[in-house]
Amino acid sequence: MNDWHPTTVADVLPAAEGLTELVLDIGGTPLVGTHRTPGQYVRLALPEQGEGIFAIASAPEPFTPRWEFLLKGGSALADALVRLQPGAKVLATRPEGRGFPLPHARGRDLLLFATGSGISSIRSVIESIRQERSAYGRVTLYFGARTPQSFAYEDELHHWAAADIHVVRTVSQPGVSGWQGLTGYVQAHLGEASVGEALAFVCGQSGMVQGVMDALRNRGLPREAIHLNY
Repeated sequence: MNDWHPTTVADVLPAAEGLTELVLDIGGTPLVGTHRTPGQYVRLALPEQGEGIFAIASAPEPFTPRWEFLLKGGSALADALVRLQPGAKVLATRPEGRGFPLPHARGRDLLLFATGSGISSIRSVIESIRQERSAYGRVTLYFGARTPQSFAYEDELHHWAAADIHVVRTVSQPGVSGWQGLTGYVQAHLGEASVGEALAFVCGQSGMVQGVMDALRNRGLPREAIHLNY
């Protein structure tokens, strides 16, 4: 049985096309300090809507009173969560899952792959890296979205660039948007970059994950150097 704790909605913000940022205040609950590894997820629940699993998008911090999430609409629970107003109550569990082994990446290059709402888990990694950027080698994020309007955290890209995190963005369905950037799958844009002794963290739909894993292994990166957060 899950150990549920009441949390309070601090903010609900539009994040991108079809995506919404939900911020929960966990202050004063036993949840403070339980998020220890980027990539972990929690269960959220509302009365009459059941429960669901959502990755924590903020960095693990021992005393933070807030957890951030990126919600994709389409389920009854997610649609209900994004309609909540500040002050509303949401039930939450302690974080679950192994997350990403960020300590193993210290002193090494890191390849990050995310599509759509999968960027939430990878954002937690990026925010952790920014706190101690000199501990890591080259960091490259391969970030895919369905349309140019579907990129979450667009307003944070300059912060990531300032931390020497290289972002490669690609769109799978540019349509008539006028998008001038890369198109296609994220793994198609590895280019000639050396994978060397890098680690790879991957988050997205199963087809994307398998495609990235195949591409990296074809480039010589062993399976044990490729990590998922679950």
